[in-house]
Amino acid sequence: MCLCIYNWKGFGSMKPVIVVHGGAGRIFKEREDGSRSGVIRAALKGYSILKQGGSALDAVEQAVTLMEDDPHFNAGCGSVLNQKGEVEMDAIIMDGKNLASGAVSAVKCIANPIKLARLVMEKTEHMLLTDYGAQCFAKAMGVPEIPGEKLITERSRERWIKNLEPDSNPHAFQTDLGTVGAVAIDSEGNVACATSTGGLTNKLVGRVGDTACIGSGGYADNHVGATSTTGHGESIMKVVLARLILYHMEQGLSPEEASDTALNCMKTRVGGLGGVIVVSSSGDWAARFSTKQMSWATVKDDQLYYGIYTGERLTKSFEETLTSEGF
Repeated sequence: MCLCIYNWKGFGSMKPVIVVHGGAGRIFKEREDGSRSGVIRAALKGYSILKQGGSALDAVEQAVTLMEDDPHFNAGCGSVLNQKGEVEMDAIIMDGKNLASGAVSAVKCIANPIKLARLVMEKTEHMLLTDYGAQCFAKAMGVPEIPGEKLITERSRERWIKNLEPDSNPHAFQTDLGTVGAVAIDSEGNVACATSTGGLTNKLVGRVGDTACIGSGGYADNHVGATSTTGHGESIMKVVLARLILYHMEQGLSPEEASDTALNCMKTRVGGLGGVIVVSSSGDWAARFSTKQMSWATVKDDQLYYGIYTGERLTKSFEETLTSEGF
């Protein structure tokens, strides 16, 4: 009996932390409240799981699922449309304990790509399934298929139509990105990351960005920490942003320093802007971005921190926010 207790790393031996983001870019005034509320609710959901002794994997999956279901974000319901006016989504999840990962790309007609990504990780010997193959796998796993129209919001449709006009500039809208992500460390010291997106507005059919690519859209390793990225996908892939941040942490930089160094590298080397969230293996965290804004929230030591603008760091108690958000 005593041996069992001493061998268990222990409920509460590590203080759990979760950090979430709702995408880096430009957040229009009328969408600020929804973006704030969305990331706060996701952070509260994930932290509630961690407080009850749940795993980092469960916490990040549930946090991202909540944001996929929130039309304020470019993931799940609310995803932007490709050139044909369809939703094609990418997602990744990773377990820092054993470096296991699962991802899906260019998936259609499912509500929560992050759940499918986890099934890829746990039920196959592969790490990434795409398009039709991912659809077949989802069906085999009993994942409900939903009509593609159910994922399309009025806003996404309006932007798609506007971008089809001859004098339009789709790139102007790419600054308004809403990829979602979460990183966490649980009471046993395991870290995990999850990222999900609808990609770029009016992208070519079949385009896959950074999100589904391990080391770019996210990475988790118990020896270092976990990170989830957001921003211009092609730029993120060029510098392998998620793994680059953890590399800098391995060299002794703090999560904040490592994030700023990697984001600066991406900006100067390839002209790309983005944002990242990070949690280290010791429970330190960061939410940094080179874009105008990024909605983010974190809970540590029963304290909620959140913001959208550079330098903004608002705070509330976890219990107080749980009540006000109706959890």
